[in-house]
Amino acid sequence: MLRSITLAALAAVLSSAAHAQDELTVIHAGQLLAVPGEEVLVEHSILVRNGRIEGIEAGYVEPDGAETIDLSDHFVLPGLIDSHVHLRGELNPNRQLETTTLSDADVAYDAARNAHTTLLAGFTTVQDVGGNLEVLTALRDAIRDGDIVGPRLRVSGPAVTPTGGHGDINGFREDVMHLMGSRYACNGPADCRRAVRELVRGGADVIKITATGGVLSNTAAGVEQQFFDDELESIVEAARMMGRRVTAHAHGLTGINSFLEAGGASIEHGTYLDETSIRLMRRNNAYLVPTVLAGVTVGEIAMNSEWMPAPIREKSLEVGPQMLDMARRAHEGGVMIAFGTDSGVSRHGDNAREFQLLVEAGMTPMEAIVTATVNASSHLEMADQIGTIEPGKYADIIAVDGNPLADIAELMDVDFVMQGGQVHAAD
Repeated sequence: MLRSITLAALAAVLSSAAHAQDELTVIHAGQLLAVPGEEVLVEHSILVRNGRIEGIEAGYVEPDGAETIDLSDHFVLPGLIDSHVHLRGELNPNRQLETTTLSDADVAYDAARNAHTTLLAGFTTVQDVGGNLEVLTALRDAIRDGDIVGPRLRVSGPAVTPTGGHGDINGFREDVMHLMGSRYACNGPADCRRAVRELVRGGADVIKITATGGVLSNTAAGVEQQFFDDELESIVEAARMMGRRVTAHAHGLTGINSFLEAGGASIEHGTYLDETSIRLMRRNNAYLVPTVLAGVTVGEIAMNSEWMPAPIREKSLEVGPQMLDMARRAHEGGVMIAFGTDSGVSRHGDNAREFQLLVEAGMTPMEAIVTATVNASSHLEMADQIGTIEPGKYADIIAVDGNPLADIAELMDVDFVMQGGQVHAAD
């Protein structure tokens, strides 16, 4: 006998850890964007078993004994992927004070809460690029093991940074900075190789570096290149030898291009990229993670509040407004773009606002969705597992009331979230 469950009744299923994974679940999808970039399917059924997609069939099939989820009046698409988040917290007036007052345990609880919020917003996989390595690897593993509810997680841990650079401690007394400075701050090629190897030993999935200065570091050091070329080359080489890719926080042109010349795999932000940057990214098959939302957010805060220290305010007003045009130029230049928000600068759960900004930068809604599915899964080296709704992949599936191809803002209000075959939200 078929057991049919409507969205309203699914609330009873959300905390059902006893739900047998080997049972067949069938999702009736009114509109189905199984592979973003390809056609939308109408009235199809998605078969889910053991947390993965078993098949897709035309029409609304009703196998005996299967649990049916009725999304016949919804638009269904793959779980979204955010390639650049910071789950440990959110930008606020007490940010600098929290550096010294919050314990690792405090940060871990905040990260778990923010992870759950992000999942409920429809982001079933994220990459955290900067934060306490022990906290984040523990969170990653707890989510993987089903002990905590959150998006599938890849982590970099703290960024490899030059001493005094964007990823180091700044804005405190000298003796405090000496005490709290990052152990992954490095000087010279050998020391930078050491930093990479320690991160890999600690469980990092990807290596992040700060190739340039940053907006939110409390120092008037600008946003151009801060590593020497031989240091960049040593980082990329050391990571490659240990099976890791390197992604670079990079705003200024000199840092962007030097990192790409060194063989870097991807650029986070990319504010001042030029035609040479675009050529290098295309040559390297490198991804750009534009994080336009972060630029908009810091610009809004700088204009509407008084708490930012002067160096941060000045950089926010200078850099933030440039990022929308950067995304437009990169898209027009044929750069591969992977969705990323820098959430933690912006509010967790508001990640989908980035879609609206990408459309404003010239993408079609379909192209914007591709950045957060097909492209982001490739960028995260997980294209065989996530990013599309196809047999064999994880059953990461979301649904919205309206058609996001007609109005991308529909993705701001996700009604249904399934990750790995488990339902976590159903309005």
